[in-house]
Amino acid sequence: MRKIIIASHHQLASGMVDTLNYIMPNIQNITAIDAYMDNTPVEDAIKESLNDLSATDEALIFTDLLGGSVNQAFVPYLSKGNIHVVTGMNLPVIMTLLLALGGTPIEPAQIQTAIEESQTQLLYVNDFIKEQAMDEEDE
Repeated sequence: MRKIIIASHHQLASGMVDTLNYIMPNIQNITAIDAYMDNTPVEDAIKESLNDLSATDEALIFTDLLGGSVNQAFVPYLSKGNIHVVTGMNLPVIMTLLLALGGTPIEPAQIQTAIEESQTQLLYVNDFIKEQAMDEEDE
């Protein structure tokens, strides 16, 4: 079994899950953890989301901020070895990894590649458009 968890401060996680369900309607079993929306401590929500994870299962977790409390609350679980946490989540990295999932365990190299590919999508569009226009003029 593989768990997919998207966790963030406030409602970013549920918004990301909603967007993923719109773009990729066949993706199922994604858990959103919207921290600090009620009186439930984030640690309790995380523990509940991971409580049925066995030694042969794995979890792929996306969080919003490296130094944030949500991400830090997952750190104690990393020693299990079957838990992968990607922080600074964005739609491209999540989609790349979800599309690549098969029946085999996730390899760290897959995660690194997805992160590198998603970083190419982070652009200042004003400069990108100017460069595209200059390239078209050169042709």
